[in-house]
Amino acid sequence: MNQVIFNRKRTVRTVITLVVLAIAAFVVLLLSMNTGFTKMSPMEVLRTLFGGGTARDELILFQFRLPRIVIALLVGMGLAVAGAILQGVSRNALADPGILGINSGAGLAVVLFVVTNPMRESASPMLLPFLALIGAFAAATGIYLMAYKKNKGISSSRLVLSGIAMAAGINALMIVLTLQLDPNEFNFIATWQAGSIWGSSWKFVTALLPWIIVLLPAALWKARQMDVFSLGDDTATGLGSYLNRQRLLLLVIAVALSAACVAVSGGIGFIGLLGPHIARRLVGPRYEHVIPVSALIGAVLLLIADMVGRTLMENSEIPAGVMVAIIGGPYFLYLLARSRA
Repeated sequence: MNQVIFNRKRTVRTVITLVVLAIAAFVVLLLSMNTGFTKMSPMEVLRTLFGGGTARDELILFQFRLPRIVIALLVGMGLAVAGAILQGVSRNALADPGILGINSGAGLAVVLFVVTNPMRESASPMLLPFLALIGAFAAATGIYLMAYKKNKGISSSRLVLSGIAMAAGINALMIVLTLQLDPNEFNFIATWQAGSIWGSSWKFVTALLPWIIVLLPAALWKARQMDVFSLGDDTATGLGSYLNRQRLLLLVIAVALSAACVAVSGGIGFIGLLGPHIARRLVGPRYEHVIPVSALIGAVLLLIADMVGRTLMENSEIPAGVMVAIIGGPYFLYLLARSRA
């Protein structure tokens, strides 16, 4: 009886948290529409949204700001949920698509395509998530092989260390590539590595949206399986879970989410680390609660980071990935220090 009451209270708390986060996301979205290099007052934004704006205001809002805001929203959700899945599958609080090198693998594939394809401007954005998926799965396979030990399987510590090594190797390869590029291509790679939302148009929204629509519900559908993983492999197997099959399916979902997001946002890290950790502090460890809350936290974090990055400096823009790293870097070190304790 007490457990039923506790679960009911936890569910109510989750619903309240989701409502508060949704309101926060909506407020940040409105603020983002009012900020940028070209000033627009709140009344001008509202008038333009309802079809009463000037041609200039419609161009700024609908063709420049709104696509970027929607992409930041979707990418934040996708990366946070991918991080939650990786932490659940590996039972490691430090797991994150950026830290494990999955984002780097996806980004390398996209960057190689962009800098080697002379027709890249006319190439369909729908192709980019598939290219990123190839790179992400290649990186994930390499991490798995490095972390796997015969008769012992994969330990969470080896997984994180292998991912860090993979990310370092890929980033070093990208630096070598940049030494042979012209200034324009060099600027693109530097911007991508910093985590700028570079695919800021409606065609990139169209390319990313199907992945989010399919994969986020799939992650929520498998939430209870991640709760079983938290009990340990032996217990999970004893409860009738097809451990390896379920783990592989969840890893595919996480890698695909990361790849699709990286294809339009660049190398944004730490969202997948921060989102799930904050969510667990707010609503507890059950993944059916953690996943939706993580998604909204990731969306709010990236929206704020992008908005602040666009407005903090007068004549230049700080990439959203840099703003997130300012928060995520120290938090990662805190978690790392606590895990050694």
